[in-house]
Amino acid sequence: MSLQEILLENTIKGISSLYGIAMENVEIQQTRKEFEGDYTLVLFPLLKHIKANPQEIGEKLGDYLSSHALWEGQPIVSGYNVVKGFLNLSICENYFLHFLHQIAPEKDYGKKPITKDSPAVIVEYSSPNTNKPLHLGHIRNNLLGFSMAKIIEATGKKVYKTQIINDRGIHICKSMIAWQLFGKGETPDSTGEKGDKLVGKYYVLFDKAYKEEIAGLISAGKTKEEAEREAPIFLKAQEMLRLWEQGDPETLALWKQMNQWVYDGFEVTYHNLGVSFDRNYYESETYLLGKDIVQRGLDEGVFYRKEDGSVWIDLTAEGLDEKLVLRSDGTSVYITQDLGTATKRIEEDFPKVEGMIYTVGNEQDYHFKVLFLILQKLGYTWAKNLYHLSYGMVELPNGKMKSREGTVVDADDLMEEMVQVAQELSQELGKLEGYSDQQKEQLYRVIGLGALKYYILKVDPKKKIAFNPQESIDFQGNTGPFIQYTYARIQSILRRAENCELPKSVSLHPKEKELIKLLSLFPEVVQNAADTYSPALIANYVYELVKEFNSFYQNVSILGEEDTDKRSLRVHLSRKVGEVIAIGFDLLGIEVPERM
Repeated sequence: MSLQEILLENTIKGISSLYGIAMENVEIQQTRKEFEGDYTLVLFPLLKHIKANPQEIGEKLGDYLSSHALWEGQPIVSGYNVVKGFLNLSICENYFLHFLHQIAPEKDYGKKPITKDSPAVIVEYSSPNTNKPLHLGHIRNNLLGFSMAKIIEATGKKVYKTQIINDRGIHICKSMIAWQLFGKGETPDSTGEKGDKLVGKYYVLFDKAYKEEIAGLISAGKTKEEAEREAPIFLKAQEMLRLWEQGDPETLALWKQMNQWVYDGFEVTYHNLGVSFDRNYYESETYLLGKDIVQRGLDEGVFYRKEDGSVWIDLTAEGLDEKLVLRSDGTSVYITQDLGTATKRIEEDFPKVEGMIYTVGNEQDYHFKVLFLILQKLGYTWAKNLYHLSYGMVELPNGKMKSREGTVVDADDLMEEMVQVAQELSQELGKLEGYSDQQKEQLYRVIGLGALKYYILKVDPKKKIAFNPQESIDFQGNTGPFIQYTYARIQSILRRAENCELPKSVSLHPKEKELIKLLSLFPEVVQNAADTYSPALIANYVYELVKEFNSFYQNVSILGEEDTDKRSLRVHLSRKVGEVIAIGFDLLGIEVPERM
């Protein structure tokens, strides 16, 4: 049980014992630095239930906690003061030293073990189209999904990482038609170009040719709408989609070939980004799923059929609209496919899973409200455990990206740019003596990608990001490189330190106490990050820990301390801080370097 949990439990007992009132919502937080104390009980909410002034309530609860709040049989509150409705509690110094002894040997501190009985959850992320390479928006999606999978796993749950690849439809056929018209048989092997970039190039070429044909038809007297429908290259793409749906062998062969080029390219990007998946799903295999579910929903009165034969659900009573789930010609819409895919995953593929997280941009907020509500109306008990990890777009200084116009920030190019910037800055700092060329290249990659990942993950998912590569790789402030540098500094201290045991009894410097207090919060931060689906909580916790360590480092001698016990304590405390930095960054999918 954490210190805050001990204080909360005993505060609730104290209120019951002193005033005969059962209260659950009690707020305890860290004491602000300008006040004396370690933890603060906010008294104002109690005034609604207890007819007494805050000073009196604080005094009585302070006395109660001083004698009743125990840790291993010993009181943990050494003193208290009441300031304007706040009860500030001072914690016994022995508690902090005992706590450090408790967590020092834990290599996975902050994580809970996974057992055969652990609950399981699916996390879906990435979900790209096979007509273009991954871009900056995909990077945020992948980093959020992969990090949330690691964070949820750290809370003791099994996690299955999945993606659904959008490998069919008119947008895929556009790249295929453009390659047939303009490609002259070129391949990734013949050009040396990454497969997804080669296919994406033809998606852009299609759009260019399409716009030229539309302009020509408008000049010939057609309306804009007529020109868009009648442009020859668009009609060719429509015909190719029809042939694909009919199973035309030649069309399918080209589709498989070009998709494989893209998959090979995606794998390189995923590897470089450091993300992975346990199961891939393909829209070409799932787009027909859901029709049986719609029929069952019709039989049970969940859906209704209109005169034209289309099938709908009325969600107006829930504040939403009527929603089409099957067209009049019997073909599926996206929601139909998503109904089928969700049930296939949870009912068939992973039957022990109790919920699922969809990592998808906030432009799909309404879609997921509808999907989750329909699944609940169909009687799936796990539907209440579905969650849309909605996130804001990543924008550039000049606005939004558009794939068809070729104005995206390519994921591969961005990662390489980050590595290049890291190299230039590292060389300017001039601290790479003794590194081999291979070690330097690895360090540049760790710093560059760490900067990119941290800059994106430190922001609450719901907020938009204006990405600034130069700002992200600064070695000062709330950045990945600043944290990595502090970790490397700690490793340097440990390499020079002698083997020593953590002392059983030693007086603590205030800076040591503050660090131990911060370390004690880490398991709670991990759990909160999982509960709120926000890696930003871990990113910003690690930054606060690093700031506190640097203050400790500047104010307290570590290896130069003459007192053996104090030196040993500081070495062990530094080691634990380094371990928590590494664990926190690992949960974000970020590496830490041993030297910088």
